[in-house]
Order: sequence, then structure tokens, then C-alpha cells
Amino acid sequence: MVALNLPPYDCKTKQVDGKPYIFDLLRRKYVRLSPEEWVRQHIVNLLLTHYAYPKALIRSEGGLVLNQTQKRTDIVVFDRQGQPFLVVECKAPHIPLTQSVFDQISRYNHVHRAPYVVISNGMMHYCCCVDHASSKVDFMDDFPAFV
Repeated sequence: MVALNLPPYDCKTKQVDGKPYIFDLLRRKYVRLSPEEWVRQHIVNLLLTHYAYPKALIRSEGGLVLNQTQKRTDIVVFDRQGQPFLVVECKAPHIPLTQSVFDQISRYNHVHRAPYVVISNGMMHYCCCVDHASSKVDFMDDFPAFV
């Protein structure tokens, strides 16, 4: 896999029937390694090790219903009261972070109503603070601190 603009970590990988798998830090099992999964696992590692987000409050590949269609949110971090705190949308490194990716996470966050959203392709990362009352979005210089 390509080197990302994220801190490296000692991930566990293996081959099953000639296909690569990576150990998912949250689900505690090996999952099929795709370029997007490579980014997702690096983001999870970043949240756990560099920002000290509690592992028990992070959900990967969680389901949500949007316009009567089942979707999956890449990463949702919950606050200590169990409310969504941060929603992360991961893309493969070769996928540009265009307006359509911002639109996608906005649709997902319309359901979750988290105060923070992040999009990342492992090379570029955009962190935003969302004020749902005024529909205002402010770009941030870093991931939000977990309080």
C-alpha cells in the first residue's frame, strides 16, 4: 500500500486465498485490505494514539438510513454521553476530495448531527466544525480534541 500523510503504525496484515487483509483495531478481526480500508485504519490509529480518543467510543462501518436507503459511515466517534461527536469519511488515496465528498459527509451528518466532520484520502484531510443551528461550517487546522 502507498505511504500516507498520516503517522505510520505497526499494522497486522495477512494473506487469505491470495488476498490481503488488515487487522481492524476496532472490530478486532481481519478485514479485506482495500485502499480505503488502509486509510480508515490509519485514521483510527491516529485517533487512538495521537488524540487519545477512547476506543470504546469509536465505531467503524456503522450503518445509517438516509432517504430510506441503508448507508455506512466509515467512522463515528461518540462523546461520553453517547452522542455523535465526530464523523469521518475515508476515501482511497487516489480519490480526490471534491465537493461531492463534502456533500456525502454532509448528508451523513444530517442524520448524525455531530459537531465535527472530517474527510480524508490519507494524503489530504479536511476537518470542520459544524454549527447545526446556523448551518455554518468552519474549517479547522487540526482534528478536534476529545473532551
